[in-house]
Amino acid sequence: MSFDAASVAAGLAAVRRRIADAGGDPDRVTVVAVTKGFGPEAPLAALEAGIVHLGENYAQELVAKAAAVGDDPAPVWHFIGGLQSNKVRLLAPHVALWETVDRASLGAEVAKRAPGAAVLAQVNISGEAAKSGCPPEAAAELVATLGDQGLDVRGLMGVAEAGDLDRARAQFGALADLASALDLAELSMGMSADLEAAVAEGATIVRVGTALFGPRPPR
Repeated sequence: MSFDAASVAAGLAAVRRRIADAGGDPDRVTVVAVTKGFGPEAPLAALEAGIVHLGENYAQELVAKAAAVGDDPAPVWHFIGGLQSNKVRLLAPHVALWETVDRASLGAEVAKRAPGAAVLAQVNISGEAAKSGCPPEAAAELVATLGDQGLDVRGLMGVAEAGDLDRARAQFGALADLASALDLAELSMGMSADLEAAVAEGATIVRVGTALFGPRPPR
């Protein structure tokens, strides 16, 4: 699969229009280009289109793509997938924002390998067993623990239930209320299919892949 900067830029312009239409400020909502499942041509095209925030779900893919992309221009890598403690050492030289820290033991490993790293606490806002994240009622304790570990806790991250935008919006709203109660500024929520619901509830980061690159190839 091949990409060009012009098509990615057109996708970015459409995403920004969607953000504005949902009541958000496109200049204040960070668009993370999710490169999961695509080759290094995807992050290269994103960078050429002016997107510096890149998101990856798998450790090996992020490391390989970071090597292929280089640092001119320098990407800002977000790790957005389920994170195993034994992958943290591999990722530490590359990740700028760890979005999926959902337990104290994982925070301890990130703090060991990347002291003072910027992190988001992932909260399971849908209640689905298959989704990662701490229970909402445990978020305050997790955030406090991550801070005690010396990490820079920027905010919260959540993935809503797919297929029902009204339910997704309610789940995003609950995450926004939780972030406000914990005095956290960043809210990473919303993907290509539900970013309007997330932006309407105050998302500061949206994670989009298909809206920029089209359908992912089968793994």
